[in-house]
Amino acid sequence: MRNHTFTTDPLERLARRRAGAKMGWYIHTSVYLLVNLLLVALSVGSGRHWAVFPALGWGIGLAIHGVVVFVLAGGSDLHERMVQAERDRLAAAQPPR
Repeated sequence: MRNHTFTTDPLERLARRRAGAKMGWYIHTSVYLLVNLLLVALSVGSGRHWAVFPALGWGIGLAIHGVVVFVLAGGSDLHERMVQAERDRLAAAQPPR
């Protein structure tokens, strides 16, 4: 059950959003592994190795999901560094007051 504690603290909201995104990726990865293990067992049992195709297709989606969660959305602070660099550029371009 989710804790529905509402907060106006932006840092707390950001932390909860990031934790939720990471948890979503971990759940996605777990389902991917379980389903693909089942598909491998079915494909080996049938004598054909067709399970590689759904595993590769879904694996690409899982990899993109991981990049979005851990690289682009702040899991590695890349996003924050890019935002700060833009802030610095904009501040430097402003005429002095």
